[in-house]
Amino acid sequence: MTDLTTPVHIVILAAGQGSRMKSELPKVCHPIAGEAMIRHVVRTGAELGQRITVVVGHGADTVKAELADHAGNVQFVHQTEQLGTGHAVMQALPHIQPEERVLVLYGDVPLITTATLQPLLVQEQAQALTLLTATLYDPTGYGRILRAGDAITGIVEQKDASADQQAIREVNTGFVAVPGERLHDWLPRLSNDNAQGEYYLTDLVALAVADGVPVTAVQPLDVGETMGVNNRVQLAALERRCQQQRAEQLMLAGVTLADPQRTDLRREVQVGPDCFIDVNAVLDNVRIGPGVHIGPHCVLRDVEVGAGTVIESHSVLDNAVVGEQCQVGPFARLRPQARLEKGAKVGNFVEVKKATLEAGAKVSHLTYIGDARVGAGANVGAGTITCNYDGANKYHTDIGAGAFIGSNSTLVAPVEIEDGAFIGAGSVITKSAPADQLTLSRSRQTTIRNWRRPEKKKP
Repeated sequence: MTDLTTPVHIVILAAGQGSRMKSELPKVCHPIAGEAMIRHVVRTGAELGQRITVVVGHGADTVKAELADHAGNVQFVHQTEQLGTGHAVMQALPHIQPEERVLVLYGDVPLITTATLQPLLVQEQAQALTLLTATLYDPTGYGRILRAGDAITGIVEQKDASADQQAIREVNTGFVAVPGERLHDWLPRLSNDNAQGEYYLTDLVALAVADGVPVTAVQPLDVGETMGVNNRVQLAALERRCQQQRAEQLMLAGVTLADPQRTDLRREVQVGPDCFIDVNAVLDNVRIGPGVHIGPHCVLRDVEVGAGTVIESHSVLDNAVVGEQCQVGPFARLRPQARLEKGAKVGNFVEVKKATLEAGAKVSHLTYIGDARVGAGANVGAGTITCNYDGANKYHTDIGAGAFIGSNSTLVAPVEIEDGAFIGAGSVITKSAPADQLTLSRSRQTTIRNWRRPEKKKP
């Protein structure tokens, strides 16, 4: 949070159509690291301010739906005509209190950090108009900062700048903090007498200078934070930048990445120390304990993994919980509500859905386990399936502790395999199998003597 004694009101501009994205989806809803850009900005704003107003326009309902889980903390205002940044902030003016300090953020600039914005909100800046500026090697496209000596006198947009002004390398990033009572005075005084016919928020600087209000500037440590998105090329560039930053954070926390440039980290990713993550892993909203090994080409989404577990290559885990010291894969699939307790094993080409494997249970090969419990220490042989669906309803299979299911067995739910029961290979089980007994169902093996192999008919 800020060290201001006055409240901070965050205004996020998110009304633009983003025509260069060539998309029906509003620009601010395109994802960075698995989340809409606007969500990144709202999260940053929530760490800095007490109130958040999002200015929406094109695709307003989609933007609101994206932020539905923030409904209690975010209010929306509509900009029905796209008449510039100054006009956008005007839409929020009825909700801005004079005693607030207002910080303007942008829904298509998702990597801005609280550390960069904090200096705009320190107590000594409380009555100033404070800009976040940057010095660029190539300032093309940005508004230039005009100074008389060290004093800022104004900002001129690229299309309105003279040749001398276009040579200026200090540019406006668009981020600005302003006293609320000044906005109530200045915004109605903005003019659209410029090349674009728009109301520029940058014209506040000239009004502040004219009224004797201090105009100050701070610069980010990393100018890359201020980069926005106008097309999919820029979106991809920011995605890579974000991924590199997140990968570095993991490595500094004690995680080994086989190749940071071939690791994809989406939404919230928590990984414990001494984990190893091989190439082309996708981690999307995961919590991973220490000492976990994740092989190449794995996808983990909405997953929790306990310490010391090994997930072999090409495994896909979705909305599952995996306990400590488990083995998964290669080529395993854990679907929603799959749960593996300590030491359980799911091997190659095994699919588990809405089922629990208790401690030490093993399902090693070519098997489907759905709507089931596999008891502690049980062993399920290759080719086994739980027939959980009758075409209309799902039913449960219960496999007791220490049970042994022979290969190529079919367990027709609802059915119970009691503790310690043995199921003979190739059986179709439709009734309960008693504890510690061998249960099987097979037709008698028959050999037909003097049988002759069929021959092709001659033409």
